[in-house]
Amino acid sequence: MKYRLQIFFGIIILMAIACSPKKKLPDVSNISMHLTVQRFERDFFSFDTLHIARGLDSLQKKYPVFIKDYLYNILAAYPQPDSVVKDVLLFRRTYAAIDSAVQVQFPHFKNYTEQIAQGFRYFHYYFPKYNLPHQIITFVGPIEGVGTALTSSGVAIGLQAYLGHQFPAYHTQYISEVYPDYETRRFEPQYIVVNCMRSIINDYYPEKKAGNPLINQMIELGKRLYVLDACLPTVADTLKTGYTNDQLKGCYDHEKNIWSFFIQNNLLYETEPTQIASYVNEGPGTPELGPAAPGNIGLFTGWQIVKLWMKKHQDVTLDQLLNTPAKQIFEEAKYHP
Repeated sequence: MKYRLQIFFGIIILMAIACSPKKKLPDVSNISMHLTVQRFERDFFSFDTLHIARGLDSLQKKYPVFIKDYLYNILAAYPQPDSVVKDVLLFRRTYAAIDSAVQVQFPHFKNYTEQIAQGFRYFHYYFPKYNLPHQIITFVGPIEGVGTALTSSGVAIGLQAYLGHQFPAYHTQYISEVYPDYETRRFEPQYIVVNCMRSIINDYYPEKKAGNPLINQMIELGKRLYVLDACLPTVADTLKTGYTNDQLKGCYDHEKNIWSFFIQNNLLYETEPTQIASYVNEGPGTPELGPAAPGNIGLFTGWQIVKLWMKKHQDVTLDQLLNTPAKQIFEEAKYHP
């Protein structure tokens, strides 16, 4: 049986994490980034339900591409005219209150658009060859469905997923089974920009997990978080990691012990998914490290290794970072907290 190191995180007063000074930010003010916003949910919930077919036809004309993604991928409607009409009518009736809450929470989308555009400017600065979307489409979909996704029409944002963690619909028995508390805690508006940028990064650099040892998976997670941090330099680290203030501060306070846990349990080169999944996947916590340790704690460790490696290779671009093998980063970083 593996030795399990118990780490006591203790009771920590909520506070901002005091991280080391970051590099001077590049000037991206001269990068033009015009984003248009279409409020699909307003058009979808406004047409006359006595004439569903006519309303869908008007949506088809205004959203010729996205309407198909919405009906068949988001609503999972059966692709037959009569079935689509029935599914749309049922969804309109079921989600009318959700849409009303969305309109109250998001009467306009200007602030989020500006923040996303700024993130896109940084991403374009670092990855100029990537073809960024030029359109944001907001919608209301099933609560258990997608919150943010890249589509051929642009960035699609399901506003039903950002109504605040105390929104009653998130705490029904069914939704609680789909999304546990550690996930609904992040159903806040401030996660919109983070999730949009995460979608862009994952599209540019798809995840590499299958069959890789734990250390490689942690570093791959760290790469993406490093890029996310570079694109959203003024956004709180808690939002970018998904940890609470207490959890993130606890990780910094016990960084050495977290690393010792991986070493003493011979986990760095473990590839068996059942042995390492809890360290690199979302979850309620990491009980082996104490009751206050966050899930996906490998994200934190991988991030620290990448930051150390980048500090030693300050001439390396973010594109070069992503294309540097995790094994090389680990060996050259010589991470020993």
